[in-house]
Amino acid sequence: KKMSSPLAKSGIWWKKKSRSSHSGIIPMDEALYTTLSVSTGNNTAPSNESKEASRLILEAIQLRDKYEDLNFGWENNWEMPEGGAFSDDDCNVTDEQFHLINGVYHVHTPDGQDISKGILSVHEFLDDYNRLNKIINSGPVKTFSYKRCRMLRKKFKLHLLVNEDLESIGNEDDPRDFLTIIKVDTHIHLSAAMTSQYLLKFIKTKAREHGDDVVMQRDGKDITLEDYLAEVDLDIDHFTLGSLDTQADNTFQRFDNFNDKYNPFGKSGLRSIFLKTQNHMGGRYYSEITKGLMKDLESSKYCVAEWRISIYGRKSDDWDNLSKWVCSHEIFSSHQRWLIQIPRIYFVYKKIGMIDTFQDMLDNIFIPLFEVSRDPSSHPELHKFLNQVSGFDSVDDESRPEDQFNASFANIPPSEYDSPDNPPYAYYMYYMWANITALNIYRRQKGLKIFDFRPHCGESGALNHLSSAFLVTRGINHGIQLASSPALQYLYYLKQVGIAVSPLSNNKLFLELAKNPFPKFFERGLNVSLSTDDPLQFHLTDYPLLEEYTIAAQRWGFSSTDLSEIAQNSVLQSGFEITQKKIWQGPRWNERWDGNDIKFSNVPSIRSQFRKSVFDYEMSMLDHWANGISILNDNSLVSIVLNTPSQIADCSDYKEAKDKLIMALDIRNKYKSVKSNERTENTSVCAHIS
Repeated sequence: KKMSSPLAKSGIWWKKKSRSSHSGIIPMDEALYTTLSVSTGNNTAPSNESKEASRLILEAIQLRDKYEDLNFGWENNWEMPEGGAFSDDDCNVTDEQFHLINGVYHVHTPDGQDISKGILSVHEFLDDYNRLNKIINSGPVKTFSYKRCRMLRKKFKLHLLVNEDLESIGNEDDPRDFLTIIKVDTHIHLSAAMTSQYLLKFIKTKAREHGDDVVMQRDGKDITLEDYLAEVDLDIDHFTLGSLDTQADNTFQRFDNFNDKYNPFGKSGLRSIFLKTQNHMGGRYYSEITKGLMKDLESSKYCVAEWRISIYGRKSDDWDNLSKWVCSHEIFSSHQRWLIQIPRIYFVYKKIGMIDTFQDMLDNIFIPLFEVSRDPSSHPELHKFLNQVSGFDSVDDESRPEDQFNASFANIPPSEYDSPDNPPYAYYMYYMWANITALNIYRRQKGLKIFDFRPHCGESGALNHLSSAFLVTRGINHGIQLASSPALQYLYYLKQVGIAVSPLSNNKLFLELAKNPFPKFFERGLNVSLSTDDPLQFHLTDYPLLEEYTIAAQRWGFSSTDLSEIAQNSVLQSGFEITQKKIWQGPRWNERWDGNDIKFSNVPSIRSQFRKSVFDYEMSMLDHWANGISILNDNSLVSIVLNTPSQIADCSDYKEAKDKLIMALDIRNKYKSVKSNERTENTSVCAHIS
């Protein structure tokens, strides 16, 4: 099978499949098409450097697998109770005991068995973290990953070049389109989930119609909304979007200015009145805003969301207060789930004396969760609220300087960490992961819902944030710093770690839209989705998520198939229940590309087949090359479906193009005296076109 032509030597071979008697367009499921097979080299054994890089990359994958397996691959088989989120389902009370061991809660059965004993220690995490950082900074791995990332993007561009028309044809009989498939906003904060116009209208309405509402007390005196507005010199007749001042202007590389944008009209008091769950009114205004946003989601029909809401870890009753707010106001929608964001601001609480050690913060976050898992009646409202919770997030300004996570920090258990400084990002990541994992193991055993861990990561700051997240998270938010590390980018691709990117947010804070790596991530096949982050600051329309998709399509030239694939990723990344995902993406939604069904996803099978073939090739190549074996053979080539004349014979556009090309060649021959060999060449071209 060896060929001596330059085309063969380059690793690009043509293979023709048998043709059928079908006329016109051949259905894709019949697989009767010509393929272009692209290899990455010749049929000799890989170089020593490629062998070393492949071996190290597979080792890095195995490091992540250790942490992922402890969380059951982050698969959640739990379903919403038949009576709904607020139903009084049977309380399965058990009598396990919880013991704190080096910052991690372990669950012991009455006979003394530790069901959490498999959780990796902080020193094991440190060893894996250091090993991963060494791997991604290895010269062979950096070079190898850079080339593979480039190859992935080139393959996608070649796929579009030869198959874009087939993808469009594949969509013609699809009952859905991009607008009628589910899109999940997997990264959005409730305190900024409304647009500026929405918030301004709400505040105006309350000021005009409910000015006598008592919104706070001071020195035993009731203060109404009208009183407060007069006190801060705000005139309702002069309320404008400009004076509201919530749009993210003058915030680039200024996270402090950005945080101020959460204060309507620049007044922190108005934020407490309108955008807090705990205030004199019991968070009534905030609940009305939230339920209004839920109605908007439901009316949009095809946009759903996972809103972030905070548990700070500063007080032991944080969970009870939040769940009481949700349950008392009956805040629930089938189009929405919660992610609990834990701000990484230990140093703030330490400074004002609310906590003494990092363990105090962990206790306030996790003790109520273990208690309600053991006995739901101990925190009945929290038990109901957790039915709506998808998982945990970790948030704050990553660009803030921090110490490097090392053995010195690993040797300090949280109960002894009383420094006024914030612990490193990786320290947070480990203790969040370890306690979430212990909780998940316990809750899974009891048939309760388990939780994702999807923190903010890679928006700014050090690359080692992305290293720690690669080990211990299901997915991340932002991730744009991956562009600086081809090795980490390649690993995130190989493990299909979910990345919720917010280009409009990045554009106002850390990275201009023109420089955003999202289109490259998508073309290379990373598991990326689009999200809004904070519509209050970044968006202008009533449909912020569609605004993200629209701007991405205009800026980067995404097709309907591209947008549908991004939307499909958002569903797979989300923490919605299996029943919902089956409705949105089909019964085989969890089989990734093999389970793609165009009737649900609007993604043509030719696109999913391409993604799978490229991914399978990468994994096979790594496995073979790590063992010094060449993989260049007929069974391991990457096949790309081509438009052949038999497939497009009945397409009128192609017939017209063919006729005009022949006409153009005939015109040239009329006016130019050509040599016989050129005339023969033109005749050959005409015959080929025909």
